[in-house]
Amino acid sequence: MTVTVTTHEAKTQLSKLIARALAGEDIIIANRTTPQVRLVPVLAEPEPKRGFGSMKGKFKFDESFFDPLPDEELDAWEGR
Repeated sequence: MTVTVTTHEAKTQLSKLIARALAGEDIIIANRTTPQVRLVPVLAEPEPKRGFGSMKGKFKFDESFFDPLPDEELDAWEGR
């Protein structure tokens, strides 16, 4: 459900509007009749923390990965 309120209403009822936005309502704040902004929660859920080793088994590489780089490529990486 979308609710449109004026800037004056938003100033006087901000706490209630925040609670409604957190509950899932779509709150639009308008300057007179022109919609200006939408009030939305910053994060619905906290982002999961990244764990060490979380990519284990997601990709594979062979032993050539550990071979030294060719001189031309090494020079490029080192800015020579």
